[in-house]
Amino acid sequence: MGGGVTAKRASVTASRSKTRARPAPKRRKRRKKKPQTPWTYRGFELVLGAAVVAVACLGVLGEMGGLTSPLWLVAALVGAALASVLVLMLVERARRRATPGWRHVLNAAVVAGVGVGVYVSPPAHVVHTLDRLLDSERATQMRVVRHQVYAAYRRMDLAEQRTILERSRVFDPTVAEAAAAFGLSHEILMGMAATESSFHPRPSRDGGRGLFQITSVPKAARAAAKKALGVSELDAVNQRHNAFLGAATLAMYAEQMSGDLLLTLLAYNIGPYNGGLRFIVDEYGAQNFAQAQPYLQELPRDYPIRVLSAALAYRLWKEEGSLPRYEEGDGAVARRIQRLGIPGLDGPDAFAVASASGG
Repeated sequence: MGGGVTAKRASVTASRSKTRARPAPKRRKRRKKKPQTPWTYRGFELVLGAAVVAVACLGVLGEMGGLTSPLWLVAALVGAALASVLVLMLVERARRRATPGWRHVLNAAVVAGVGVGVYVSPPAHVVHTLDRLLDSERATQMRVVRHQVYAAYRRMDLAEQRTILERSRVFDPTVAEAAAAFGLSHEILMGMAATESSFHPRPSRDGGRGLFQITSVPKAARAAAKKALGVSELDAVNQRHNAFLGAATLAMYAEQMSGDLLLTLLAYNIGPYNGGLRFIVDEYGAQNFAQAQPYLQELPRDYPIRVLSAALAYRLWKEEGSLPRYEEGDGAVARRIQRLGIPGLDGPDAFAVASASGG
C-alpha cells in the first residue's frame, strides 16, 4: 500500500509541476477609444454637408438659369450635386482620420467654401432666376427681350456710342444721386438719358428739355422731386432738377405698373396723355410688354429695348472700359457679354424698392 500512495503523490506532484509550467496568458492591450463626437457637432456637420450640395446646385441655377436650355440646366444640376457629394465623401474620410483640432479646421474650411459660394451666387440672384424659370410666360418674354436687346446692341454705331458715353461722365454723379433718391437702377437711368438726349441736353422740337427730355410731369412725380431736392420750385433746364424729375416720374410709373420694368419704361415714354399706358392696361387687360404690343398702334414700341441696349453699353463701358463688338460668330465675346448681363433683366428687379420711395 505504501508504494501506491507514493505513486499517487508523485503523480499529483508531477501534475502540479506541469500546471505551474504553463505560461500565463498574455493580456490584450486595450485600444484607446477615440473621443466620441458630440451629437450636436455631428448634426452641424450633416447640415453643413447639405449646405454644400444646396449651394453648388443654387450656384449652377443662378449662373446658368437664364443662359441655357432646360435639359442642359438639369444635367448641370445633377453634375453639381454628384460632384459635391463626392467632395463630401472625401471630407468625411478626412474627418475620421483627423484629430479633434484638425477636424475643426476642416469644418471651418468647408464653412468658408459655402460662404464663397453664397458670395459668388447671392440668394437674391438665385431667387430671381428661379422665379423667371417658373413663370413660363414671363421667361419666354424675357428670352425674346434679351435677344432684342443684344440685337439692338449689335446694330449700334459703337464709335458714336463711345462719344455719348464720354459725354456722360459729367452727368454720371447727378444721375447716380437721383437714382439713389428714388431707389432706382443707376444703369437704367443712364440708359434712359442716353436714349432721350444722348447726354447732349438741349431742347427738342417736341418741347423736351434736359437730359431726360422732360415735357409733362405728373403732379405726384413733381411733388416727389421737390421733396427729394428740398426745393419749392423746379427748373427742368437745371440738370440736377431734370434728373430728379426723370427719376421721380419713372418711380411713379414703376409703382403703377407693379414694378414691371418693360411696362414702366413704355409708360415713361408714352407719358400721361389720354390716360397713358395705364388706360391700355386697364381697358384691355394687358399684363405685360408682349400683351400691350397690339394696342400701341402708332405709339413707340421699341423704347424699352433702346433703353436697355444703351444701359448694357454703359455697363460694358464701366466694367471693361470698352464696347466690344457683339458678333454671332464670335462665341467667346458673346458669352462674356451675356455673363455680364443686361441691367434690369439679370439680377434683382430694377424697381424692387421703387414703390417704397417713389412718393
